Amino acid sequence: MGRIKSALEIALERTETVKSDKTSIDQFEAKQRGKKLANAFLAEPGTNLGDALKNTPKEQIQSFRQGIFDVLLAQISLPVIKDDEKRIETAGKGLQVVINNSRFSALYKQLTQALSQYLDEAAHYDQAIRQQYAPKLRQKEEELSRRMGREVRIDPFQDPEFIGFYNQNMNALKANYQAAIDQVRDQAKQLFNETVST
Repeated sequence: MGRIKSALEIALERTETVKSDKTSIDQFEAKQRGKKLANAFLAEPGTNLGDALKNTPKEQIQSFRQGIFDVLLAQISLPVIKDDEKRIETAGKGLQVVINNSRFSALYKQLTQALSQYLDEAAHYDQAIRQQYAPKLRQKEEELSRRMGREVRIDPFQDPEFIGFYNQNMNALKANYQAAIDQVRDQAKQLFNETVST
């Protein structure tokens, strides 16, 4: 016949699992604090990530760093407007603090230069695409004007043929720069993981 456990033994067994759950809860909360701090840093770049990292308990530092890293890494993307460059640059500065590796700093500097070039090139592409399509658009406007008996103007982005032509050309440009972004993101993950393992 098996031994019957006392209520105290059963309670102690249950609290063992609670202790391990408390550790995972602490890690989860540390990661959430890291994410919150990263968002605060993006909103107000004067926020000192280095001090926050130093003041984090040793057993929570990895989860805290991971939370910061995840939020900042997600900000590395193709800019849509000029103001996006500031957000991306701020994210890079934060990542440099979290990763703390000179290789990442050099890589990120190259990326910011490439993204600035991308915005200039995208504006140039936009203008060139519109100029190239302008004769066809005028022809469509003239045809519609004749049929309707009054002058008609077409917004290029209301013309499905223009949209297809535009997207095809812009997507080719984006693909070239997206490869650079993917490379930086991969390198950042690799360097971050190296600092985690050391």
